[in-house]
Amino acid sequence: MGEPAARPSETSTEETPERFGARAGDWLAEHLPEGIEFEPRTPQEELAHSRSFQAALYDAGFAGVTWPVEYGGRGLGQVHQQAFNDAVRDFSPPVGPFIVGLGMCGPTLADLGTEAQKQRYLRPLLRGEEIWCQLFSEPGAGSDVASLQSRAVRDGDGWVLDGQKVWTTGAHVSDFGAILVRTDPGVPKHQGLTMFVLDMRAPGVTVRPLRDMTGRSVFNEVFLDGVRLPADSVIGEVGQGWAAAVTMLGHERVFIGGMASRRSDALSFTALAGLAAERGTDRDPVVRERLARLYAQQRALSLFTRRMRQEADTGRPPGARGSVAKLVGALNDALAVEISGDVTGPTALAWDGVDTGATDRALAVNGAPSSSIAGGTNEIQRNIIGERVLGLPKEPSVDRGVPFRELRVGTQKPGTE
Repeated sequence: MGEPAARPSETSTEETPERFGARAGDWLAEHLPEGIEFEPRTPQEELAHSRSFQAALYDAGFAGVTWPVEYGGRGLGQVHQQAFNDAVRDFSPPVGPFIVGLGMCGPTLADLGTEAQKQRYLRPLLRGEEIWCQLFSEPGAGSDVASLQSRAVRDGDGWVLDGQKVWTTGAHVSDFGAILVRTDPGVPKHQGLTMFVLDMRAPGVTVRPLRDMTGRSVFNEVFLDGVRLPADSVIGEVGQGWAAAVTMLGHERVFIGGMASRRSDALSFTALAGLAAERGTDRDPVVRERLARLYAQQRALSLFTRRMRQEADTGRPPGARGSVAKLVGALNDALAVEISGDVTGPTALAWDGVDTGATDRALAVNGAPSSSIAGGTNEIQRNIIGERVLGLPKEPSVDRGVPFRELRVGTQKPGTE
């Protein structure tokens, strides 16, 4: 990977968030100027372009803003991260391949990883040298992740992993993954899990892309057949995988809910209001009311995530409140889809590939329903908010305290190993 590049020397005490955000905006304008037409690229060329941009972003001091300095981060506050998020709203940086690693896997490793893991993985992740994915869901364990059946059994000092994962975003381009598997079926389902670092190029790992309704293949199913895991690949502690998963899901929900909405996004208020004005549908009182509601809800979510970032700097982590951001983000997407239909009619769902704006809009509309599922369904988020934020009673659970091997879960028959 070579020697890490030198980075700007400013610290949180030497540079205000306002100045940091202004510098970020200037840098982005220089490196992502408007009006440039790129030649069509192959997927391999697109990935190389993303890696190059991420490395440049890191070297300029705008990646890993809040991550510890000793692992390649800037060590700045959440207010600096928010300043960067505000600046990036005017641009569309090609950082898609790194979102899972930067928003979920990396922060979890920073929280729970060993010193050796942090030194090995965090800096390459920040520079785009290595891509990460998250392997949680299975064919028989979606919203109820703790019912997963993929298992790792001890083999000497290491482990042997078998099973299947599904809906794994970016697995086809990933170098590593954070995988949650069962290591003890003799205890209740939440207690027998362990999280590992998985080398996605290891023998026995097979990745098969899945095509979604937009025609794209961004997520995958992953088959695991006798994959060997070294002893030092455990993230956190053996048997404490559920705690590690909760940590990662917390980062995921805050990250997804707080992702900076680009003004150019097809389903942003700015884009939809402009389109309504262009087509004259902004005079329709129903469209105007819905646009006003979308603006208010998107603005409220932005302020809410900003507040959580500020509180994090004072030592109060978001915790279960991250589910509020995740839920509101999904509801905003659903409202934006309705408005898009009001404004554009049938062309909101169909495209010919010639009109770039219509294509982007149709892809966004077709992809929007996934936001109510990815990272935990809306129903799961409401349960978390009710129980952990509002303090409401937990829902009844018939499997609490029952050893996993005695449950009928997915394809498992009770009493089987």
